[in-house]
Amino acid sequence: MPRQISQETIPVRKGEQISEALLEGYLRDHISGLPSDPLEILQFSAGHSNLTYQLKIGEWEAVLRRPPLGPVAPKAHDMEREYRVISEIHPFFKQAPKPLLFSDHEEMIGSPFFIMERKHGIMLDTAFPEWFTPTEVICRQISETMVDKLAELHSIDYKKTGLTEISNPDGFMERQVYGWIGRYEQAKTDDVYEAETLKKWLTENIPVSGEPAIIHYDYKLNNAMFSDDLQEMAGLFDWEMTTVGDPLADLGAGMSYWIQDDDPDLLKYGLGKPPVTVQKGFYTRQEFIEAYARKTGRDVSNINFYLTFAYFKLAVICQQIYYRYKKGQTNDARFSQFNQFVKVLLKHGVQVANENN
Repeated sequence: MPRQISQETIPVRKGEQISEALLEGYLRDHISGLPSDPLEILQFSAGHSNLTYQLKIGEWEAVLRRPPLGPVAPKAHDMEREYRVISEIHPFFKQAPKPLLFSDHEEMIGSPFFIMERKHGIMLDTAFPEWFTPTEVICRQISETMVDKLAELHSIDYKKTGLTEISNPDGFMERQVYGWIGRYEQAKTDDVYEAETLKKWLTENIPVSGEPAIIHYDYKLNNAMFSDDLQEMAGLFDWEMTTVGDPLADLGAGMSYWIQDDDPDLLKYGLGKPPVTVQKGFYTRQEFIEAYARKTGRDVSNINFYLTFAYFKLAVICQQIYYRYKKGQTNDARFSQFNQFVKVLLKHGVQVANENN
């Protein structure tokens, strides 16, 4: 079988460069045993928010993560917090990358940043690797692995980690609902009728949360990395929104990304090609939710609320990205039509909310 396929790297995009000389000097001052070879920097092409770079010095490899360019929302893209999160979780959940270094020396690259281990494996998004022929059995196995790892993460005793010091599970969903409504208002560019409908519905239907857990809160297939045979999860990334809170919010968020073949075309194709989860063999959202309930014993009868909220939250994230594009804070052409996808997500959220009526 060919060598492991990893995230696609590209030459660093214009305007997002990092001084190799400055960074190399900093690395050599803070990480011992680095080879004498010069530092090479490439950029990971995926992702719409934080910027991620591959660092390579001879055989040594690592990943640097920094916030997006331009002004960012308060408390968003907190590199120090994300570094602490993976520091606390890695001992219990090896799919979380091992943290190596955090720096708040903004003069280095223009922002705080952290460095973590470089994992290798297969990342799935809209297609399988060309050399791999998926079967329904494999697709089902990937689905089961995704459920298993989410259940495993939620089973960690968060009280044994330092996350208790940076999380507050009490009143979590109420803060989430009102917090994301506030973020939408701050990043608003267009009037969308469905947004007002969703805001009202969400505030009137906030559920009573069960036992809290560590939640990733951006749990989706293209944030996971798999072994060559796709039998195991080798890595899980983007821990920026991780906290201790309602685990069903994590499940709902994951399902908002989990597209299935009978979804509306606007949802499937809103960001381009649909993810591989539309292929035969992958769980439907309902199958995923039922499998999660079996593995965890949690009551998922109110999952409709969490899924509705997840579509709203995803719409707000896309709106924040579009807002940065609209204000000229980023020139990435990928973001130019995000306002249309925001409308699709809000309309779909209303439809999901109405399914419970």
